[in-house]
Amino acid sequence: MKYKLTEKTMLCNGRKLYQIQRISDGLLGGYIESERNLSQEGDCFVYDDAKVYGRAKVYGRAKVSKNAMVYRGAMVSGDASVSGDAMVYGTARVYGTAWVCDTAWICDNARVYGNARVFGDACVSGTTIVYGTARVSDNAKVSGDAVVSGDAWVFDNASVYDSASVSGNARVCDNAKVFGDARVYGDAMVSENVQVYDNAKVYDTAWVFGDARVFGTARVYGYAIVRGTARVYGTAIVRGSARVSGDARVSCNTWVSGDAGVYDNARVQIGNIAGEYVGGKKVHKLA
Repeated sequence: MKYKLTEKTMLCNGRKLYQIQRISDGLLGGYIESERNLSQEGDCFVYDDAKVYGRAKVYGRAKVSKNAMVYRGAMVSGDASVSGDAMVYGTARVYGTAWVCDTAWICDNARVYGNARVFGDACVSGTTIVYGTARVSDNAKVSGDAVVSGDAWVFDNASVYDSASVSGNARVCDNAKVFGDARVYGDAMVSENVQVYDNAKVYDTAWVFGDARVFGTARVYGYAIVRGTARVYGTAIVRGSARVSGDARVSCNTWVSGDAGVYDNARVQIGNIAGEYVGGKKVHKLA
């Protein structure tokens, strides 16, 4: 046996928990409901005032510490760490070398693994998967069937949900939302109050910010920038070093590329705009 249950108990959500003690050195640990919550094998342990109960289980070399709670049917394994005031519950899984800390929540059937980090007051729920070296932090929310992977980072008050994915070195921050089947990847950044949704894609080193919207099956990539209250939608493509700004609308089969700019109240529904300006005093005749 690696540890034993002591006579010191406490009530947590109506359940009687027992403080544990490591046999090898007498170290007093956290609290569990029964031995089914913490494996007697491996180096896993529950430290400090952490609590594990219900059908939850900690095994492998995993560590649960500080005031963290793991309960219901959740599992923490591998070299994973859950600490601070974090909570892992439902049928959630945290494994690999992932860590969850601060006041973060991992719940429902979510999976956090690899070297992923979830911290701050972030919440990962639904059937979400967060893996690789991805990070979810601050007040960010990732839910539904969303996937955050690679070295991607979702932070501030950003939300990623439905079947959306954020991967590569992409960043989604501020109050931005990525949802539907949208994809943000590469070195792209989506920030401020932007919404990217439907089957839209933002990738490479593209940057979408302000109150812009990218939706439909639109693509924004290369070094392109979409900002202001601009809308890019339908099957439109904005690429290269193109800029779409102001209250501009780019839709349907339009391609905006090169150093082109679409701005102010311009409306472009079909055409090929390369190295020209639409809006203000310069108006390009569509091809």
